[in-house]
Amino acid sequence: MKLFILITLFGFSLTQHNPHFKHGRTTIVHLFEWRWSDIAAECERFLAPKGFGGVQISPPAEHIVLDNPWRPWYQRYQQTSYKLCSRSGTEEQLRDMITRCNNVGVNIYVDTIINHMAATGGGEGSHSSCGSWFSTITRDFPSVPYSAWDFNGHKCKTGSGEIENYGDAYQVRDCNLVGLLDLALEKEYVRGKVSEYMNNLADMGVAGFRMDACKHMWPGDLENIYGRLHNLNTKWFPANSRPFIYQEVIDLGGEAISYKEYTPLGRVTEFKFGAKLGYVFRKWNGEKLSYTKNWGEGWGFMYSGEAVVFVDNHDNQRGDGAGGPSILTFWESRLYKMATGFMLAHPYGQARVMSSYTWDRKIVNGHDQNYWQGPPNFGDGTTKPVIINQDQTCGNGWICEHRWRQITNMVQFRNVVNGQPVSNWWDNQSNQVAFGRGNRGFIVFNNDDWSLDLTLYTGLPAGTYCDVISGQKEGSSCTGKQIFVGVDSRAHFQISNTEEDPFIAIHVDAKL
Repeated sequence: MKLFILITLFGFSLTQHNPHFKHGRTTIVHLFEWRWSDIAAECERFLAPKGFGGVQISPPAEHIVLDNPWRPWYQRYQQTSYKLCSRSGTEEQLRDMITRCNNVGVNIYVDTIINHMAATGGGEGSHSSCGSWFSTITRDFPSVPYSAWDFNGHKCKTGSGEIENYGDAYQVRDCNLVGLLDLALEKEYVRGKVSEYMNNLADMGVAGFRMDACKHMWPGDLENIYGRLHNLNTKWFPANSRPFIYQEVIDLGGEAISYKEYTPLGRVTEFKFGAKLGYVFRKWNGEKLSYTKNWGEGWGFMYSGEAVVFVDNHDNQRGDGAGGPSILTFWESRLYKMATGFMLAHPYGQARVMSSYTWDRKIVNGHDQNYWQGPPNFGDGTTKPVIINQDQTCGNGWICEHRWRQITNMVQFRNVVNGQPVSNWWDNQSNQVAFGRGNRGFIVFNNDDWSLDLTLYTGLPAGTYCDVISGQKEGSSCTGKQIFVGVDSRAHFQISNTEEDPFIAIHVDAKL
């Protein structure tokens, strides 16, 4: 009987590792701070036709509105209730977006805040996105409702009520994180309110949840809450499908809390991935691209089936979160495209690409003074729509890295080679590497300060292929480079170190 229960629980948790992609799709895009109406349109006009698997959306719950002309991005992470009206739109617009994206086969994953409510400095009043009254002074959130009894103030043993020592797991989980009022998730009432909020979203049709700040919550509390979640909506997902769970756990090693405590419950964000990849492509600390031959678990990362991976995320692209100055972002587009191309070509982990907005960058002593600025707005705090330019890039301050040709085409590359192992590895013992994915695709990088000019065994069928980095296949021709693969599966590659994008990728669906 005990063995049966263990097997049941293990199988139950494994289903929460499944993103439920449709039609052989493989990649999530984080449309950070986008409005619901813009996401719905993007699913229909771009994400579905280009083969994206799903969208991570910003937190949809009611949040504090901070009196600042830029309405900082982090106000979305200071909830005042579980009403579904946020800077991104109304509940009706959220429902419409979920429906429209599901109808074209693009899943929705909700960035979910259950560790805390708004921060202690939030004061009291109705300055929230739905206009609900709250008080961080008395810990009163009547729209949930939560009162002082529902928070962990009594459990925290530090004088300040804040986390003072990350080496103490009790502090990390029972005290306030940078002032954010820590919910008492061991209480039945709080668990009920949190799961009610998540189940409302599951019933609407979301495919899963990105769980924020999991290191600050006890695994047992999360296991209880996940166990209360409804199965996914059968209008779009197979019967008995469990929500996809991926948990933010910053673990670069050496702390009291390990990612291993959370992997039985769902996938976990592998922060070492982007940090190490930044060192490799920057060539810092003697790192070389050739060293990535055993990329993944061989670099001390978690098991591939447990990991969600990314080059950057909304925190560390601003210097927050984890990874430090090695993190590559859209500000360094040449290296960023190469690193993202590597992530999407390699089978390790569940890939998520970032889609950002710009801000008034001001670096002082290595730190961005304006990292806090919220999304493009009209001056009254209203978020600007995402404008699509004639060349398919975005306007109005939106960066839209997912629309960059090189990244879009590598998302499609990942779809085409899905399930194939890394094969036919070559490197020059420096920063030129090449590898295939079975007999479906092949990619070559030149991150050295000299040109690459050689013939390599690709494992691909003979024929003429379009490089999907310099261009793509359109009709019966290539808009960029052509690569000729002989009957012996060998092909000649030339990549100058001065090229805008010093890498080449080919796959069987880009064959003329």
